[in-house]
Amino acid sequence: MLNIVIAQINPKLGDFEYNCNKILDTCKSTVSKAHQENLKPDLIVFPELSLLGYPPFDLLERPEILKEQNKYLKKLIKNIPKNLSIIVGGISKEKNFLYNSAFFIQNNKIRKTIHKSLIPSYKVFYEKRFFKSGNFKNNSISLKGKKLFITICEDIWADENKNYYESNPLTKMFNNKSKKTITKKNDIDYFINISASPFTKEKFKLRTKIAKEITKNFNCSFTYVNQVGSQDELVFDGSSFHINPKDNEIKRLPSFEEAVSFTEGKLSKLIKHKKSNKNEELFNALVFSVKEYFKKTGFSKAHLGLSGGIDSALVYVIAVRALGTKNVQAIALPGPHSSSLSLKLAKKLVSGHSSKIKTLDFKDTYKSVLRNYESIFDKSSFGLMHENLQARLRGLFLMTYSNQDNSLLLATSNKSELCVGYSTLYGDQCGALMPIGDLLKTEVFDLCSWYRKKFKNSFPIEIINREPSAELRPNQKDSDSLPSYDKLDKAITNVITNQKSAKNELEKWVLNKSFQSEFKRWQASPIIRVSKHSFGRGRQMPLAHNFRFKLK
Repeated sequence: MLNIVIAQINPKLGDFEYNCNKILDTCKSTVSKAHQENLKPDLIVFPELSLLGYPPFDLLERPEILKEQNKYLKKLIKNIPKNLSIIVGGISKEKNFLYNSAFFIQNNKIRKTIHKSLIPSYKVFYEKRFFKSGNFKNNSISLKGKKLFITICEDIWADENKNYYESNPLTKMFNNKSKKTITKKNDIDYFINISASPFTKEKFKLRTKIAKEITKNFNCSFTYVNQVGSQDELVFDGSSFHINPKDNEIKRLPSFEEAVSFTEGKLSKLIKHKKSNKNEELFNALVFSVKEYFKKTGFSKAHLGLSGGIDSALVYVIAVRALGTKNVQAIALPGPHSSSLSLKLAKKLVSGHSSKIKTLDFKDTYKSVLRNYESIFDKSSFGLMHENLQARLRGLFLMTYSNQDNSLLLATSNKSELCVGYSTLYGDQCGALMPIGDLLKTEVFDLCSWYRKKFKNSFPIEIINREPSAELRPNQKDSDSLPSYDKLDKAITNVITNQKSAKNELEKWVLNKSFQSEFKRWQASPIIRVSKHSFGRGRQMPLAHNFRFKLK
């Protein structure tokens, strides 16, 4: 048996010195701890592109990137403890082609460079723009008489992504007779996958399904090492795991935190996998991503417009859990049609988290701006212009506070609103980050209900129970303009998230609205991705097209 160590680390994109030192520190501390227990790690495995960070996107256009990485790769090789082998991710270049690679380093030398074979270019992945495919025939390494097969992230996902790959190269390599399954092979002892796999709901379930199939088909252990951290819109949960073929039991590291563990033996920190609460996992993902975003952009303070409605309330509690109460400023902006209950509930929520709210009443400003506008363009009956003027004034004041206090504004729109254009450009879409932009409205309600129960009623029940309203006109309700959120979210899930054909009038209406408001989505704040089809960077819908559904 090999003493393999999973190193679930959080690299910083483009910070080679930081990443190199983190890898070296991990190696040295692991060897030291093992020595105290009279053990010796044989192999420490780090995530995909752990020297560079992931995803690099167009940083790879810079020719200096490879030169800088190789400088620190040499430092890493030289300073790894003697007689220790590691696998670390980075980029390599052969015959003018870049590869997403894994370096097998043994006895302070690169013994083998393994290239990623399946190069994803769908949804949030753009790797084919830069990377050339490797070949699985070169992925085997030997260590202490054992055969290891090394893969990189997407290499194991062919069967789950059949729309993008003609066949599974693992199947082709190890089973020439069957096109469906990989036959058992006893010449592989350890199957290792290094990943930078973004979090989405149900993602862990998919990963372990693939891993169990490989464990069964190859009759070998499976070690999955995933990056933890957050990069722009993507969240990386870690959740690294190991499967022993004898019991086929999944043992894993925690989600959303760095961790290092032996896969077997008395130094193993891996715990038996237990099904997690979906709301708790989702909430933790959002909190972790906000925390990481601020840390990696160099900001410490956040603020948001807290209306007394459920969306801004959820964003507030996410921010408080991520950054601490002292670093989050809630600002109430009551307008001409805001109810007294809204301000009361906003104050109650903030008070429940031992903080205070600032109130900026902009009614006079609204009247003044409207009066000036009408003096030039004539008066008109109350309509959408008046509603959006209020929303944009709120955005103006909130962005002004950003400049004054060096604070990042959190936008509060949700996926249901964004999909059908029920949000205001330069109004509620303003911000540096949109934490709940990939949550349907029904998911917002579910998370708030869970939060209230989890944190002992620190979330006013009235916010959950009241009917949603933008409060931009007298007695306004979301239901005046939108179908019920249960029906709307079901339609969005079918035609947007699951990309199914529109089968009824509501689903056709949803698609038409999404096409019509696409220009808004292009200008929205960065959206934390938690679903398999978000409205962030991974969506590439054209603005100018004439595809529409005829409605009755």
